[in-house]
Amino acid sequence: MDNRYNKVFPSFNPTNPEFSPSYRVIDIFPSCFSFHLSNICNNQNLKAHIHQLDNLAFESSSSLSNTLVITNASIKNNITTSISHIYVHNKPVTKTLHHAVNIMSTEAELFAIRYSINQATLHSDISKIIVITDSIDAARKIFDMISHPFQKYTAAILNELRVFFYCH
Repeated sequence: MDNRYNKVFPSFNPTNPEFSPSYRVIDIFPSCFSFHLSNICNNQNLKAHIHQLDNLAFESSSSLSNTLVITNASIKNNITTSISHIYVHNKPVTKTLHHAVNIMSTEAELFAIRYSINQATLHSDISKIIVITDSIDAARKIFDMISHPFQKYTAAILNELRVFFYCH
């Protein structure tokens, strides 16, 4: 095997069990997650999207077993900031802000999602986690089985999700 790519991406591990076909979360629990895209190219679509988010937040806050996670990341002057808010039953549980230098926004988004899922799964009475992010590409990388430099985050998130799905 040619190991030159392991020097570029030291976290790359093609034999990680999280990526084997019989072990993948996307294959074992296909009905446990979904992606909702928005097309907000005009005011009408934007209003409909905001209304949909309001309904989602209201719906999740009415149940004690739902967790609402909101994540975001941005880069300014080569400093990446990621933030996550976690709510259970309309009460803030955790608000976390991280700063890092010399990382890409996708890595920061995946870190924020990973951290939020980790925090949400710590509550034993939670049976549903709703993640709201403006980076759908980063969220989709979680389920992307193709090798990419963010594989270490993907494997960690998938492992946490697998444990959560088995329990709930």
